[in-house]
This record gives sequence, structure tokens and C-alpha cells, in this order.
Amino acid sequence: MNVAVRPQASTHDARLDRLGEVAVRVGLGLAPGQELVITAPLDAVPLVRRITAHAYRAGASLVTTLLSDDASTLARFEHAPDAAFDTAASWLYDGMATAFRGGAARLAIAGENPSLLAGQDPDRVARANRARSVADRPALELITGFNINWTITSFATPAWARTMFPELSDDAAAAKLWDAIFAASRIDAPDPVAAWAEHNASLHARTVMLNASRFTALHFRGPGTDLRVGLSDGHLWLGGSEPAKNGIVCNPNIPTEEVFTTPHRLRVDGTVRSTKPLSYQGTLIQDIAVRFKAGVIVDATARTGQEVLQKVLDTDEGARRLGEVALVPHSSPISASGLLFFNTLFDENAASHIALGQAYKTCLEGGTTASDTELAQRGANSSLIHIDWMIGSGEVDVDGIDVAGSAEPLMRRGEWAVAA
Repeated sequence: MNVAVRPQASTHDARLDRLGEVAVRVGLGLAPGQELVITAPLDAVPLVRRITAHAYRAGASLVTTLLSDDASTLARFEHAPDAAFDTAASWLYDGMATAFRGGAARLAIAGENPSLLAGQDPDRVARANRARSVADRPALELITGFNINWTITSFATPAWARTMFPELSDDAAAAKLWDAIFAASRIDAPDPVAAWAEHNASLHARTVMLNASRFTALHFRGPGTDLRVGLSDGHLWLGGSEPAKNGIVCNPNIPTEEVFTTPHRLRVDGTVRSTKPLSYQGTLIQDIAVRFKAGVIVDATARTGQEVLQKVLDTDEGARRLGEVALVPHSSPISASGLLFFNTLFDENAASHIALGQAYKTCLEGGTTASDTELAQRGANSSLIHIDWMIGSGEVDVDGIDVAGSAEPLMRRGEWAVAA
């Protein structure tokens, strides 16, 4: 019997190993005999190796890793002909979709340079994103449909650390970012796997309460915000670990603090202002303010990143509609850290948020087996994008609206006002 010896989490290497263990055991719930496909930035190879080792200890039949390189990505934008930005590696994404249909699990390691494309032509960035999104759609649908067990974790790359802590030396910046990642991922708990089980139980209790309430809408109120988000017919609240359609329980995000569901694409009205910046493809979009009418964004402004925001909204018809609404208490550990991570995996777990674009089928009763037409009739949005941005804070209240139109306090000043 191959028994892994858990190192004491007192050194960086030991903590990194624990993160690899959590990614495999908690994030993926990897099953014996499964293949695993990993995508990661080149700098994250030390974590890739630990995840790979833990995956094989868990019985993986094969681990395949695809590495991305920031310098090579930048070379494309600096030297490729203009027509190249409408091209994507369809063969690669087709291969990933084939792997997922065959039962492979999926793990992504985030850690890209948030500022990598900051100086590049926004039109080329938008075109490249669209081409990749179209090519990736078959694989992505298997993920958003929860056909497979999947997860996302992170690695403190030097460029990411410098973006967050430009006043520090490279080594000090990396150490500070790693401390934040380990804390948010519950790696420093005496038993991280047990800590995740307790946290998941808390999130599940919150979803049980919300699903029992059967609200038809949420009403957000705060500075610059008076937004009514209608919820899809037969919506489900989810949060924490969930079973995929293959029966394997996984945590899609490491870390996570949210409970979330599917808005109705035609029933969102009012105004809303972002409470934290959105870091998107090298651009920091600050002070987003939009107005919804019958589900569609009809006015949108931003103090910085206006041109990029507009290109996002022009991606397709569904890009101006919502695909997710999520509730996160203002006292969440990531919020309490006071850090802006320039990384949606972390920043979305610091505040309640909404997402433009694609809805999750799993957030609808019977959604994973329903047709696209049925999903649309029930209010689920469809788009090539899914971009979360934060609208919650210690100044934002949220009410649940029942079928009779009565309001029940859900959050007051960013904190839960009702017990789970």
C-alpha cells in the first residue's frame, strides 16, 4: 500500500504540498482510474508536480499537463499579423472535450500576470478572447454542465505578486501573496481536509435555507445601487462542494465563500455600481456603473477601462445579461484580508457579485439534462463569456422577494441577517 506521509505545514514546501493535496482530495475528489488534465502557467510547475504526485497516489491513470507561457503570449501580440487574432487552437480544445467526455477530470491553476496585456490593442485582445471562447465552447459546456469533476486553484507567480505588492521586493511580494493564498485555501488549518468539510457544511446549510425560501427575486440596495434581480424559474442555490454528473463530489473553486444561483435573463432592472475593481485581460476596470432594463444593460460606464468594458458587453447578445448572482458576507476571510487580488478566483469571494454572460445549468432543477431551448424559456442566459464583478460591501443590503412581492431581509450592511 502506497501511504503518503503528510509533512508538517511549517515550511513553504510543506504548505505547497498541502495545497496540492487539497486540490486533489477536496477540489477534485479524484477517483481511482480517472485521467486528469491540468492547465497551468509555466511558473506553476512546482505545484503541478505536487498535484501530479497526489493524483497518482489517489489512483489516477494518467495526468496530462498543458503549460502556458506569458512571454510567448506577449510575443503573439507584438509580432503576429492582424488576421492571427481571429484564430484559436480548435484542435486543442476539441481534444480536451474528448478527454472530458471520456471521463477525465479537469484542474486549472490560476496565476497569470494580471497586467500582461495592459499595453496591447483592446480590439486584438477582444478578438483573441472571442476566437478562444468559440473554440473552447464544447469543452466549457461539459464543465459548466458539471459533467465532470473539476476545480481551480492558484499559484503565486512572480508577476502576480509584483502586481499586488509593487512596493515590496520580489521575494517579499511572493511570500506575502503565498501567505494570503494558503490562508484563503485553509491550508494552515491543523487538518485542511477536515477544515474544508466543515466549511462546506456551512455553505450547504446556507443553500438549504435559500432553496427552502423560494424567493422570486433579490433586491440589492447601497450607494449607487438599487437593483432587482429576478431569479430563473426552478432556480437552485449552490455553494461549496457538489456532486458532478459522474457522481464524484468536488469543490470547483479553491478557495470559495459564495452561495450562488441563476438570475432570469429577462427580469433584471435597476442600477448597480461595482464595489471593487475588475481585473480583466490586463485592464483594471474601476467604478463600473450600469443600468438594466428588462434584463439588458442599456447604459454602462467605468472610471477606467471603459473601452474594454464596452468590448466585453459587445461580445454577443448574452454578454449584456446576467448568468449568475452570488451572495458573500462582507466578513469573509478574503474580504477581511483587505487585499485586491487582481484575480477573480479570489476577488469574487470577497463580496456579493453578479456575472455577465453564461449561466450554470446546475443552478436549475433538471438543468443538466434540459435542452438549450428549455433553459432559455426558464430564464437561463447563454453567452461566450462569464465574467464576475463585485457589487457587495459593508454598505449594501439585500432582500429576498417572495412570490407575493413581500421583502425578507437577507443581508444587512453586508452580513447575513437570517440564520442558516
